[in-house]
Amino acid sequence: MVIMHELCKNTETQFIIATHSPILLAYPGATIYSCDYDALIPIAYEDTEHYKITKCFLNNPEGYVRKLFED
Repeated sequence: MVIMHELCKNTETQFIIATHSPILLAYPGATIYSCDYDALIPIAYEDTEHYKITKCFLNNPEGYVRKLFED
């Protein structure tokens, strides 16, 4: 992210990044597109599945793992 930040000092810099990382998705000023539908649609950071899953896990890791292993 530091390298991206440095490269973004040139206002013509653009990145196309495919990621599941909520850390990369949080890059300030990033436009996030969801590929979950028939077309690319812009989506808010907090509305991404990657953010929601990571937040849920970090809020309660033991409970999250326990739920994953339920029959």
